Amino acid sequence: MITTLDETIRENIEHALEEAKQTNQSVIVSRIKEVDALDPLHFFASGEELSLGERFFWSTPKADFTMVGIGKELILENNQHTSERFQQIENEWKRFNKKLISTFKQVGTGPILFGGFSFDPMKENSELWAGFSEAKFVMPTLMLTIINGKSYMTINKLITPFDQLDTCLQHFEQFVEMKPNYQLDCEKGNEFASIELKTSEWIEAVEKATSDIRAKEIDKVVLAREVRLEFSNTINPYQVVGRLQREQPTSFIFGFENGRQYFIGATPERLVKKEENHVLSTCLAGSIKSGKDNDEDQQLGDQLLQDDKNLIEHSIVVKMIKEAFDQFCDEVVSPMDPTLLKTKNIQHLYTPVKGLAREGHTLFSMVERLHPTPALGGFPKEKAIEKIRELEPMHRGWYGGPIGWLDHEDNGEFVVAIRSGLIEGNKAALFAGCGIVAESEPESEYLETKIKLKPMLSALGGLNNEQN
Repeated sequence: MITTLDETIRENIEHALEEAKQTNQSVIVSRIKEVDALDPLHFFASGEELSLGERFFWSTPKADFTMVGIGKELILENNQHTSERFQQIENEWKRFNKKLISTFKQVGTGPILFGGFSFDPMKENSELWAGFSEAKFVMPTLMLTIINGKSYMTINKLITPFDQLDTCLQHFEQFVEMKPNYQLDCEKGNEFASIELKTSEWIEAVEKATSDIRAKEIDKVVLAREVRLEFSNTINPYQVVGRLQREQPTSFIFGFENGRQYFIGATPERLVKKEENHVLSTCLAGSIKSGKDNDEDQQLGDQLLQDDKNLIEHSIVVKMIKEAFDQFCDEVVSPMDPTLLKTKNIQHLYTPVKGLAREGHTLFSMVERLHPTPALGGFPKEKAIEKIRELEPMHRGWYGGPIGWLDHEDNGEFVVAIRSGLIEGNKAALFAGCGIVAESEPESEYLETKIKLKPMLSALGGLNNEQN
């Protein structure tokens, strides 16, 4: 396979150069090959020498699908306060012709975009999130994809009408022998001091929201709060990702490096996955802490499955997602009753929704229709977002927004960026929210946010084993 690729790559690049000159439009060329097994976290860390500030990490539950991107061959960005950001990014992506040099076809390889959207583009940005656009996606220069134990390397090149053949060939050849060499110590702790921002204001916001819900102004609203941490040492993002993989195996692990900032998290909540015309979303709302042993865990799980407040909160999410699916899918199916999805610290009520996408409905259009679900916004959607703007004493930035990837054939997956933090140097900002309904009590909601902060706090080295 390698010999065939070496013989054809010059011809493919020549054709791409010719097309770029004739059309006066850049062409994406992607060389894909299967490679020997590589550790994705070591690959991510080794990319520091090549492209510090320009990397991403993505791993699905149980790590059966992992992608690591290094460099930014293409950046698609939208910093306008507009609701049209989904369509604008999609239109830009469609504008490029894409050519693959490969003897096989594998979803998750080749030219892909990875990135995310802010939660609410209509809210004025804050200093914390000043470096993040309202929408930003990158096509990496170099990408490792691991699918069910098999490793694939993609080298992408954006060929412009002004490029030279020799320069393009050199671009592909320079990465052939790259071998990661990086050792990680995921056990090392890190002392810290924490500040809870505007806690009293958040409690008051919960009280006001509960009053508004009881007055029938709105059915549900999600209110988030923020904690700032300052550590004694610089935070090592590789340790954070490594701990999240080890401690949160049932969650999606994501990391988006943006200059000197890292947006990292372990979210259990899939927004939408699309592969060909098969579409999947998972409703996740209603939660309780995990038990200290199997018996307590089972007891708490049974309690959650019978708790009226959480069942109401969950049913609102299921109803909205099924209604959204009805607009772009046929054969929409979901179970009648929720089951449990367990993470290390928290148990959630869980209901999957599946459907077959109708022609003309793209992944980005589905993300736009679904975001934010009642699990992160509330219900009805527009009233909930307005209530969040009015009451929430923080700026969410990318917290709670859609983050994920899509390829050149509109396959991809987006999750909801919760259980997350924004890291820079020795400082971190963590975020957690709760669904507020008529039965909500501010003190119990506050305690729930403390549980939801634990995954990131532990990954940062700020919790010992006894506190976990």
